[in-house]
Amino acid sequence: MVSSSSLTSGTLASSPSFFSKSNRSLPSLNPIAPLLSLPAIRSSALAVTTRSQGRRCLVRRMNVSGGDGSGTAPSDMIFEPILEGGVFRFDCSVEHRKAAFPSVSFKNSKHREVPIPTHIVPAFTPTFSLFQEQQVVTFVFSPGTSFYGTGEVGGQLERTGKRVFTWNTDAWGYGPGTTSLYQSHPWVLAVLPTGETLGVLADTTRKCEIDLRKEGVIRIISPPSYPIITFGPFSTPTTVLQSLSHAVGTIFMPPKWALGYHQCRWSYMSDKRVAEIAKTFRDKKIPSDVIWMDIDYMDGFRCFTFDKERFPDPSALAKHLHNNGFKAIWMLDPGIKQEEGFDVYDSGSTNDVWVKRADGKPFIGEVWPGPCVFPDYTNSKARSWWANLVKDFISNGVDGIWNDMNEPAVFKVVTKTMPENNIHRGDNELGGVQNHSHYHNVYGMLMARSTYEGMELADKNKRPFVLTRAGFIGSQRYAATWTGDNLSTWEHLHMSISMVLQLGLSGQPLSGPDIGGFAGNATPRLFGRWMGVGAMFPFCRGHSEAGTDNHEPWSFGEECEEVCRAALRRRYQLLPHFYTLFYIAHTTGAPVAAPIFFADPKDPRLRTVENAFLLGSLLIHTSTLSNQGSHELQPVLPRGTWLRFDFEDSHPDLPTLYLQGGSIIALGPPHLHVEESSLSDDLTLLVSLDENGKAVGLLFEDDGDGYGYREGGYLITHYIAERQSSIITVKIFKTEGEWQRPKRRIHIQLLLGGGAMLDAWGMDGETIQIQMPPESEVSALISTSNERFTLHMENTKLIPEKEMLHGQKGMELSREPVELNSGDWKLNIVPWIGGRILSMTHVPSGVQWLHSRIEMSGYEEYSGTEYRSAGCTEEYNVIERDLEQAGEEESLILEGDVGGGLVLRRKIAIPKDNPRLVQITSSIEARSVGAGSGGFSRLVCLRVHPTFCLMHPTESFVSFTSIDGTKHEVWPDSGEQLYQGNNLPHGEWMLVDKSLNLGLVNRFDVSQVFKCSIHWDCGTVNLELWSEDRPVSKESPLKIEHEYEVTSFP
Repeated sequence: MVSSSSLTSGTLASSPSFFSKSNRSLPSLNPIAPLLSLPAIRSSALAVTTRSQGRRCLVRRMNVSGGDGSGTAPSDMIFEPILEGGVFRFDCSVEHRKAAFPSVSFKNSKHREVPIPTHIVPAFTPTFSLFQEQQVVTFVFSPGTSFYGTGEVGGQLERTGKRVFTWNTDAWGYGPGTTSLYQSHPWVLAVLPTGETLGVLADTTRKCEIDLRKEGVIRIISPPSYPIITFGPFSTPTTVLQSLSHAVGTIFMPPKWALGYHQCRWSYMSDKRVAEIAKTFRDKKIPSDVIWMDIDYMDGFRCFTFDKERFPDPSALAKHLHNNGFKAIWMLDPGIKQEEGFDVYDSGSTNDVWVKRADGKPFIGEVWPGPCVFPDYTNSKARSWWANLVKDFISNGVDGIWNDMNEPAVFKVVTKTMPENNIHRGDNELGGVQNHSHYHNVYGMLMARSTYEGMELADKNKRPFVLTRAGFIGSQRYAATWTGDNLSTWEHLHMSISMVLQLGLSGQPLSGPDIGGFAGNATPRLFGRWMGVGAMFPFCRGHSEAGTDNHEPWSFGEECEEVCRAALRRRYQLLPHFYTLFYIAHTTGAPVAAPIFFADPKDPRLRTVENAFLLGSLLIHTSTLSNQGSHELQPVLPRGTWLRFDFEDSHPDLPTLYLQGGSIIALGPPHLHVEESSLSDDLTLLVSLDENGKAVGLLFEDDGDGYGYREGGYLITHYIAERQSSIITVKIFKTEGEWQRPKRRIHIQLLLGGGAMLDAWGMDGETIQIQMPPESEVSALISTSNERFTLHMENTKLIPEKEMLHGQKGMELSREPVELNSGDWKLNIVPWIGGRILSMTHVPSGVQWLHSRIEMSGYEEYSGTEYRSAGCTEEYNVIERDLEQAGEEESLILEGDVGGGLVLRRKIAIPKDNPRLVQITSSIEARSVGAGSGGFSRLVCLRVHPTFCLMHPTESFVSFTSIDGTKHEVWPDSGEQLYQGNNLPHGEWMLVDKSLNLGLVNRFDVSQVFKCSIHWDCGTVNLELWSEDRPVSKESPLKIEHEYEVTSFP
């Protein structure tokens, strides 16, 4: 570790300053209190240079008090108003302001630097302190404040109690406690008890801790110097997001086909298989617009190439898909195979576009093709080089591009990414020449930008469509995103709703999960339920991992296929509404999908609802519980009028739909793909009157692609409905744009309640009147409709589940794990595959120390010295299950047959008298060993093999004192280490995370443990306990008793 008291300055000249102190200061927390476990992030001093008028010169440095680790007392930050009314920039001092790097999140970084004249002062002023080379910023709000945002995060919707770290990470199979995912959004949306809302942006690209563990407190920790930008408080959260968009930009306007259904798999292995998938969609009349090509279309995983045998003519494939109403999207990763003679590698080397090591040589990392080099997207020369490759690639009939692995992910290294001391030769406006720790979080965003610009070069009359896995706040200007490599579980189905909403609350409205789950095999019910809600997400794509069962909508039986067809028909009927919402998002920054508290921010009942969301005035309510349909749950609805409706397709596995009183939304026919639609199609207006008998709505229409809408080539129609006496009049009260109104019929559906409605037809543009029946007749219609709905749902069964075959890859992912939840711990155990502990979360810290795929890793135990020997995959029986309230401890006893008359028995317990601990007692016992062997078994060894997640690999190590008194610190670069004899840990060892200031202590009985092993892998570490290797009898089992506890460090 190198301690430094100097800060690297950016190259932008500072603006005229009129910093002032707010006279509205708030009480602050002591930032160095042990309770808050302030991290000490390892940093390195680096000779950083930047370009200046064609020369290389040292970046200006400056000394800042507190940078030596001594710390400074908390003080109010100084502020100046920027951008527009209600937006403020906060800095620690004038010197800190000058030291801050240019903004990468702002669409125009100069807007962050230029103050505006105003007499308004901030309503909330944060405090700061400098401690251990970190800038600690604290906001304190009233109790009852709710926190949202923080970008792509798992777990709960309302974020109080959570902590995240912005460090883009390849996070396969993440869980609700994973602290760093694929994208970084150092942004918090704070909804005050009054409903007023404030947005807080930490405008830094560096690794950043966002700590929301204390009610009403936001604490942000990152290396100095970085500014804090606040937006508001404004009266509504929508207003805050609109203000944020004035800084970081809005979503690109997607082509309309991109709002259809996308079908993907890793991988469709040939053009023939792709054509077969396309044909099946059309034959089965399941709506779909896009088929995706994963990495296997390439020649040896070389980007910008095609496998000559399996995809010999991509242009012909694209033409075939286009003729059948499909678009084709192809993957491009950043890793370029290091291979002389490969034209992309040779061209990049000639143009000197690769990321460099600290010694100036190109960095080489292992990814899918093997050894790879990586374009330096921070540099305009490299971005232009990549954009021109994309431009040529598009000529193969490519309609969209998928940027994956761009955190950037690197194989066979503990950090799962490139070294932090790699060098990027960034443009001055991005921050100049810096190490990778500065640009890591924006690498994926800048790759997406370069890809987007390449598609623009290819055809200026088509809107680019780019999907990126990694991103940063502001990425929505260039790309859509998805929520990464999720699991086929009910937990991930539930979590996908909150994840999509959080991304929308962080400025990225075009997102969705892999419907059905990426890893593992969904059951029919799980897939159908997920398709039901997924069809209502802004981005709608099914995707699945190699080696799993087929996950197309028809792959799960007729019942599931019918539900999927109905779900997607719903989406396609709602496409006029979706497209309108995206136009609003593109022009104003409003979210497309929003939590239901957006309908009434003052109502605390709505702030934690996770199974419902809004699409404008449309409310989607679903069940994420396996054994309950949506109709069996009592919805929590905002106050006011919310009228249920359907498309005569109600099903327990489909969400229930409600339209807010006072709203009109437009519907279209359920075409099989977007290009089937025509301006002359019948238009349906769904009308829900408010308590005053009024409703309004708007519809945006244009060509669905291109940029004519920027020049007036569009039509916006504002519809209004009003009731006077018993007559409801529906008409146009305003239009915008230069398009002529299409000649088409219009169908008015007036919702009455309970699914009942009145119908009327006319021509669009005409005034249409509906005669309202007498009140008694309306009541009868509503009553009859409710009765029919209830009877229909009672007689319609949930999609059946199915039993998976034993030994099948990813088997029974959608079974419910056994949960131990007591004291400080929450554990999920899967008895049916090795009795493994799937996840292990320390509740007080929110840290998920262990989280794994269901069929391997996690906490495993073996009965032999060989890796994954008997015991790790067998089905275990639950012998005893004690709940805390029923006894002295929460515990689970499992037994698995490991052959030869032996069982592996395991007791997992959270003791009531010390709930800080997880205790595990495991043994190999002889039950029916043959007499011919003298009652002794084969040679066995009890091998405890937990795989712990490294949240911060470069800040993690294993610490212990050996039996002979030697102190050890074992870091990831030490490789695999074995300890036995006097080198054995003396009864305990600890996995330390210095960023979290936490240690996971593993204590064990030294008399039972013969050997300990440490094995570092890609983002994980194994801390193994081995018994001696010997036969066992009924009288002499092998046993290891050990326990885990989380403690503060140091």
